[in-house]
Amino acid sequence: MKQNSKHTISRYLFIVILAALFGLAIVGKATYLAVIKKDYWEAVKKQHSIRQNDIPAIRGNIYSADRKLMVGSMPVYTLRADFVVDDPNDSIAERKLKEWRDSAFAADLDSLCLGLHELFPQRTPGQYRDILLQGKRNKRRDQPIVRNVSYIKFQDFLKLPYVRHGRIKTGFYGEKIPQRQKPYGSMATRTLGSLMGTNDSARNGLEFAFDSILRGVNGKKHREKVRRRWTDRTDIEPINGLDLITTIDIGMQDAAEKILERKLKELNAEIGVVVLMEVKTGDVKAIVNLTRIEPGRYAEVKNNAITDLWEPGSTFKTASIMVALEDGVIKRGDVMDVGNGVYMMHRRSMKDHNWRRGGYGRPITVDECLMFSSNVGVSRFIDENYRDHPEKFVDGLYREGVGVPFDLPFPGAGKPNVRRPKPDGSNWSKTALPWMSIGYETQIPPIYTVTFYNAIANNGRMVKPRFVQAIEKDGKLLKEFPVEVVKERICSPSTLRDIHEILERVVNDPHGLGRKAGCKQFKVCGKTGTAQIADESGSYHSSPARYMVSFAGFYPSEDPKYSCIVCIKKSGLPASGGSQAGPVFRELAQYVMSKGVYRPASDASDSTSIFMAPEPTAVPDTIMGKVPAVTGLGVREAVGLLEAQGMKVRISGQGRVARQSVAAGSKVTKGQVIELQCKKVND
Repeated sequence: MKQNSKHTISRYLFIVILAALFGLAIVGKATYLAVIKKDYWEAVKKQHSIRQNDIPAIRGNIYSADRKLMVGSMPVYTLRADFVVDDPNDSIAERKLKEWRDSAFAADLDSLCLGLHELFPQRTPGQYRDILLQGKRNKRRDQPIVRNVSYIKFQDFLKLPYVRHGRIKTGFYGEKIPQRQKPYGSMATRTLGSLMGTNDSARNGLEFAFDSILRGVNGKKHREKVRRRWTDRTDIEPINGLDLITTIDIGMQDAAEKILERKLKELNAEIGVVVLMEVKTGDVKAIVNLTRIEPGRYAEVKNNAITDLWEPGSTFKTASIMVALEDGVIKRGDVMDVGNGVYMMHRRSMKDHNWRRGGYGRPITVDECLMFSSNVGVSRFIDENYRDHPEKFVDGLYREGVGVPFDLPFPGAGKPNVRRPKPDGSNWSKTALPWMSIGYETQIPPIYTVTFYNAIANNGRMVKPRFVQAIEKDGKLLKEFPVEVVKERICSPSTLRDIHEILERVVNDPHGLGRKAGCKQFKVCGKTGTAQIADESGSYHSSPARYMVSFAGFYPSEDPKYSCIVCIKKSGLPASGGSQAGPVFRELAQYVMSKGVYRPASDASDSTSIFMAPEPTAVPDTIMGKVPAVTGLGVREAVGLLEAQGMKVRISGQGRVARQSVAAGSKVTKGQVIELQCKKVND
């Protein structure tokens, strides 16, 4: 027994040694192949694989304050055919597949081309036949058939004769391409921004300012040959971009655009701007920049409210009077002789708007200087009190926030140009101060002017305009942008109270020039502005003369909720901020305060929108956790039902919902994306 045990141990020892030697041989061979023959196998790999390509990340969406999609990445497809090249090393099964492919393609070609024509009528069946036959003759792997195909159309394509057998058998497939789309068309387009053809080239607006956040990180993939078949291999998964929640309100933005455009057409004006701001937060609820591109037609060409440096004109007089009241050099009861409306100011003629009618014919108070927008009155009050120390006046402007720059999230954003006199006076003249006091010799973007008036409404607290509230990922809050205070107090409470009361008189006094901005339902505070502006060559003597008419203010007077500025650039007389910009302010204020913002958001669509809700439709009962049936509904009703279930909605087409990508009654996964294809009622 002992001898047998020894033999057994010897045998096991022999087996272990043999296994160890075999393992060492394998490790040695692997090391040899990985190190010594590395270059050889790298070359073999290259022969069987194609270089890495990007997997595009899906760019984040941009939403309105009320969570309506304003800009989104909705995938489209390029339909392609892969006509496989014959390989003499193919197996018998592969050769049989190719024989089937040839015969089935020939048998189904006519019906396939007819189906393509019905889905995509831009080409005839004969043209589709020529494309496919040419691709087959040339044995192309990526023959394009149709571009820019929606998800639902792509699903229909997969059901066509021959194609329905699947990509592996037929070689027909769809290349998924993210595409930026705006459900509300041209709405706020310069503020939202745009891309140059691809997701990697943001041009302007929020798209540019938050590009790194919206873009995400591309993944990587390569194609390699596995058992003589080419297949895609993902190396690095893409990281999709984050979503922006803006401050814009769809209803307010729509109303502002439509009201302003109507007035611009009436005046045949060149440019119009509206900025509507929430008083407490500085949230920009609407921002409109319209430029005449041809007679009777306007579009957003430039973000004028933010980038343009304009002489503010008489809206600046409020700031001038505020400085003098705060410094105690004038009181509201003080009067100034404005004569017949013309006054020689350091050998230069200063005129009131009514000088041809003999002016006011009497001295006027500080209140009346703003109520009547008297150039002579305001400029004399400022010149007589600050001519020896103009730097004190300019310091006062900066003290109350006028001229203080703040960073805005837009490329090319303008900053106010409020000139300070140099100690040696080399950049100053005797006429600089009086003309500065009435809004000339100073350039300020409209967004800064409305921010100043917003501070008056906000108990003297100046807050920075806010365009983005938050950053989210799949509906989860990642970052919130707080309200930023530029100046905690622009003036003393007593001065603020005086200015507030004067601005209320500008609009509500029967003699105030801003009375056409007033509303019967609530009181408005504000100031008119009319300034002659230079032409392209810098001359003020062009014919007809060019004017900037404006109105800036806030409402309701007792407890201000919103501030707003309206600016209109036009040529020729009449030119009146009160009569031409004031009514735009009034109509928008009435709309906002009457809760007109709650009308269907789809009413905000235009000719470039990708949806338009028709008349109301009966909404079906829904079961929580189940996908509702929304075909036949208007977009607004469909989106409401689906979002209530926690789904994310992507829309293509216009009108009623014709198809939904997720079947009704299916179980809902939170955050699940559903595609809706819409068609107009008369389609």
